[in-house]
Amino acid sequence: MEMFDPKKFVETEIEETKRKIGSEKALVVVSGGVDSSTCAVLTHKAIGENLVCVILDDAFMREGEPERVAEILSKPPLNVPTKIIDVRERFLQAMKGLKDAEEKRKMFRETFYQVLSETAKKEDCKVLVQGTIRADIIETVGGVKTQHNVLEQMGINPMERYGFKVVEPLVTLLKEQVRMVARYLGLPSELSERQPFPGPGLSVRVVGEIHLDKLETLRKATAIVERELTQYKPSQYFAVIVDNEETSETSKNARIQETAARFLNVPSRNVHVKIFRDKATGVEGGKRRYGEVVGVKVETMNGKVHQTAIQHIVSLQAKIITENPTVARVFYAVKDLAEKKPYAIGVRSVQTKDFLKARVSDISWATLNKIAEEIINKCADVSTIYYDVTPKPPATIEME
Repeated sequence: MEMFDPKKFVETEIEETKRKIGSEKALVVVSGGVDSSTCAVLTHKAIGENLVCVILDDAFMREGEPERVAEILSKPPLNVPTKIIDVRERFLQAMKGLKDAEEKRKMFRETFYQVLSETAKKEDCKVLVQGTIRADIIETVGGVKTQHNVLEQMGINPMERYGFKVVEPLVTLLKEQVRMVARYLGLPSELSERQPFPGPGLSVRVVGEIHLDKLETLRKATAIVERELTQYKPSQYFAVIVDNEETSETSKNARIQETAARFLNVPSRNVHVKIFRDKATGVEGGKRRYGEVVGVKVETMNGKVHQTAIQHIVSLQAKIITENPTVARVFYAVKDLAEKKPYAIGVRSVQTKDFLKARVSDISWATLNKIAEEIINKCADVSTIYYDVTPKPPATIEME
């Protein structure tokens, strides 16, 4: 197989992008992730000031992110002028009351493109340039989840519906190839090595209904998780938030409790099982499926968390899901307060080559404990911190 050559790709794609866009003005939206940032820099090289680069501050970005990304792109060496458009209120209103993950993704996509359509008209742009990559297409067409940036492959005519044609310079590339292109183009490592961040941002890491306080708590937890897990160099790592509400399926709870007790060789009274009310996305046979999120808390005789090898807990997860096919992912408690608060936080960290399969990262208990302590201290409405011990499959990498 021929080695990927970023120099050759960039030279070819600059010419191809020039040909596709011609003398038209084009709009590109940057989320701060490596795909959209690389796409913006590459297109700017192709068409110069005919490119209008914007960041939509949609309420779902990380702490200080819009300002930081705009600054990096706008100043040397990249020199891609970037402006921030504040659409927080509009997105929050659009997503209000929605719980289902796929409904939220579809609503995000519709709102996203309506805003882009208005922005394109205002800026007199007839072309939208997108950082869609190969995995986005595979997952959307395969029915795993609707990526917000996939249109034509889903039979949507962007010119008819939104008034612009779409150009996708990176659509043949895998994530690692995008990173190679980013390095070649001189993007700082803060962008080129940045872990993937979904277009709908933190909205897909809020399980169930989106509320402002839930988002703010997740933003704080995200900053802590990203800072502490960087040293492990995971492919993707983040926090998720879920309402601390459970179903009352006592027979299933008891079954999972027994499985965990036998597997970990602890008394069943030391195992506490919670099946959360809100569901998350899993994947089975390449297709999306919604399933339950199970929280497992295991205590030692003196009331501390039972700490065993992460891969041992991953094996327990496989057993739980095999015996209970309606479960999509398993959380293992790192810290749990006696007093119940509104939210629980899940920590997710995975290793992957192609984002189509992923294994759970081996994070030390010392690091997990440190993360849990800090989240509990900084997020007054959180009472439990879990580590998500589910690979892909059966879970998707993101919660939704």
